[in-house]
Amino acid sequence: MQMKAAVLCEQPGELVIEDLHIDSPGPQEVLIQTVGAGLCHSDLHFMEGLFRTKVPAVMGHESAGIVQAVGADVTYVKPGDHVVACLSIFCGQCRQCLSGNPHRCSNGRATSRGRDDSPRLARADGTPVDQMARLGGFAEEMLVHQNGVVKVTPDIPLEKACLIGCGVTTGFGAAVRTAAVPVGATVCVIGCGGIGLSAIQGARVAGAGRIIAVDTSGPKLETARLMGATDTINAAEVDDVVAAVRDLTKGGVEYSFEAIGLKATAEQAFEMLEVCGTATVIGMVPSSTKLEIRGIELLSEKKLQGSMMGSNQFRTDIP
Repeated sequence: MQMKAAVLCEQPGELVIEDLHIDSPGPQEVLIQTVGAGLCHSDLHFMEGLFRTKVPAVMGHESAGIVQAVGADVTYVKPGDHVVACLSIFCGQCRQCLSGNPHRCSNGRATSRGRDDSPRLARADGTPVDQMARLGGFAEEMLVHQNGVVKVTPDIPLEKACLIGCGVTTGFGAAVRTAAVPVGATVCVIGCGGIGLSAIQGARVAGAGRIIAVDTSGPKLETARLMGATDTINAAEVDDVVAAVRDLTKGGVEYSFEAIGLKATAEQAFEMLEVCGTATVIGMVPSSTKLEIRGIELLSEKKLQGSMMGSNQFRTDIP
């Protein structure tokens, strides 16, 4: 079957619309008509060559659609179901999956096709085309393992539901699951894009007592207040963001979240912590970048940690 897809042919590079062949579903695969797809900033990172990926590849990993066909062994969904695709595809068999951390699944081969199998996607000349994150959402259709989708109710607009597949889950989960922000906590979120705003919303739902939003965009800071921020700091209008946060809180925050992926802001997230505070870096910091912290700060039991897709369990988190 033929379809159109946005293909990254080289890194760095731009997307090219191509006609591709998409195979029929394998035993545990699901064919989905793509209805909505979000452009995540990490897609741009791969297009810019900041992170390596196989090429040619159909980009996009934040998508939702309607099931068209299923493989012989698929039991979770049926044709007509509305689904959100999530890049936290799990095998259900490895140590991480069995210990309750499916977002850290270590057996990606179990949910991919083998070398001897026909490719899911291919050009007219037979050249295999990879799928970003085993999804490839920038296409008219997706062919994915059944463990990479979650059913949603038909009343949810799929062009909005697709955002839950990455950005919303990543930010919201970082606050609720990874950091487990407790009731009454003081929180600061650096970067008020989709992920940062979702982290703010997660902190609000968790019951944080004070949520400080930091960005250089006035409109984004206004939106941050709508999502639950109690205070805002325009980083373009202060000399020292860390000092501004410490002044607001009279000492620092208990939890900070970096949602940009820059060295400077990741280090700021750690520097603004109070004693025993936890900084969670959500943004994708380039692999060549090293973060620097003062070792003496660790004596006060401060923590610097990462977050992978909001430590999600998407089959239960999303519905």
